[in-house]
Amino acid sequence: MNAIAAFASGLVFGLGLILAGMTDPGKVIGFLDLAGNWDPSLAFVMGGAIAVGLVAFTFAKRRTVNLLGGAMHLPKTSHIDRRLVLGSLAFGIGWGLAGFCPGPALVSLGAGQEQAGVFTVAMLAGILIYVVAERLSRRPTKHAA
Repeated sequence: MNAIAAFASGLVFGLGLILAGMTDPGKVIGFLDLAGNWDPSLAFVMGGAIAVGLVAFTFAKRRTVNLLGGAMHLPKTSHIDRRLVLGSLAFGIGWGLAGFCPGPALVSLGAGQEQAGVFTVAMLAGILIYVVAERLSRRPTKHAA
């Protein structure tokens, strides 16, 4: 049952991204071009997503299990730190340069968009660099006596 629910959720999400225009890098870059030929249509998509999210999180906070019976895992912190800010900047810069963010890029990759393939390879390389850097930063250091 969980696999069917996951597939259905992914399918609805992917179709929503396509219908909203989030898989079209030109549309996304037009939305981000505030100083040029700004296309505000994605603001309505984001506003709708925020509204749905607010309702969903309001109900989710009151629950201990999700609708399929699994444990409910919600963020417990609202602390803004350096890592969050740097990650947000990296996300925004990548989104602005490529016109893709991870979800729409994967949907576009599945649709055969070559640009999405390039973005996805770069995204996976960035994830790998992050994982390696995190592992190296957590290694104990040897100090000379």
